[in-house]
Amino acid sequence: MPWDDSDPGNRNSKDRRGGRSEPPDLDEIVSDFRNTISRLLGGLGKGGSGGSGDSSSSPRGGSAPARKPGGRRFLITVAAVVVIGIWVSSGLYVVEQGENGVELRFGKYTQTTGAGLRWHLPTPIEEVLIVNVQKVNTVEVGYRVNDQNRQINPVTREALMLTADENIIDIQFAVQYDIKDPKDLLFNVSDPVHLVVRQATESAVREIVGGNTMDFAITQGRAEIAQGTKVLLQEILDRYKTGVNVRAVEMQNAQPPAEVKAAFDDAVKAREDEERLKNEAQAYYRDVIPRARGQAARLLQEAEAYRASTIARAEGEASRFEQILEEYEKAPQITRDRLYLESLEQVLSNSTKLIIDQTNGNNIIYLPLDQILQRQQDSQSNAIRDNRATNSSPTSNFIESLNRGSDRSGRIQG
Repeated sequence: MPWDDSDPGNRNSKDRRGGRSEPPDLDEIVSDFRNTISRLLGGLGKGGSGGSGDSSSSPRGGSAPARKPGGRRFLITVAAVVVIGIWVSSGLYVVEQGENGVELRFGKYTQTTGAGLRWHLPTPIEEVLIVNVQKVNTVEVGYRVNDQNRQINPVTREALMLTADENIIDIQFAVQYDIKDPKDLLFNVSDPVHLVVRQATESAVREIVGGNTMDFAITQGRAEIAQGTKVLLQEILDRYKTGVNVRAVEMQNAQPPAEVKAAFDDAVKAREDEERLKNEAQAYYRDVIPRARGQAARLLQEAEAYRASTIARAEGEASRFEQILEEYEKAPQITRDRLYLESLEQVLSNSTKLIIDQTNGNNIIYLPLDQILQRQQDSQSNAIRDNRATNSSPTSNFIESLNRGSDRSGRIQG
């Protein structure tokens, strides 16, 4: 007897597989599943109308009660519907605010969804990856912060860099970033994103610091280096399509290595002293020069005022002399006498001596001493003022000499 006939169960299973020993493909599985569902639904309709079943004898010779095959099919259908419903409902997912959902169909990107309740074809057809796009992450370069005690631990391998003047600088940076494109992050970045950002930041910092001197990086160039690092870092991340957005780059610390820090501090202190002395010299210059210019302007104005007053006084004396000369030409004797009397009045007004005529002894002599003292003080002040005017005016000297000549001529004539 052939081998196929000797094992009818084997034959039936082989016939069901179509005479093939390999497992069926996906299309056959789907087709069999669809046919099974159709048979179950068809059997449910027939069982509801009261179908008959075969009876079998019990081992004791009694007859078993008849069973309805429609109830069993109904239970199987309900179970299948429940399983299908659970499978379909497993495709529901929620995207929180500030997150994006990336849907993949058999591992291939289909779409990016925003916040809200979403649905996708259940596993294993589609899956969803949730990415937080608003969370700001921080990466340290050149140091690490211990989360427990917040202690800063330097990382020498990342912190030591070479400057353009061939000096070594110990520099530390902190980078803040978020995600701007979840698709690029998931499909173009295989390593953890913080490692990618740290490595790109280290590369950008070395390039920027390598193009500047050590003094510039430590003193006035901190902000410029941080800004240049941010721009170059964003260019590197965009070039590799990482989907990362750099929000801020801050230079935490920049100093020479510990081995030369003392000598460098001395150099920095000397430079600061130089700047301080320069500032003090500039302040002294700004204080002395305006004051000297003000004094020079004041002296020039006083000189101009003295010149104008001297010229005006000289012109006045000359005009007075010309007027006296005109009067003298008209009446020489009268003018001479008047000048003589004015000179005596001026001279005797400053005298403190009293001449008393005692021809008649019946007159009472009265000495106003208070008036004499007051007149003496007034005469002294007038004399000082007249001396100043006389010393500064050649015309006054000439008039005084003229008065003296008139006095002498009057005495001679008398």
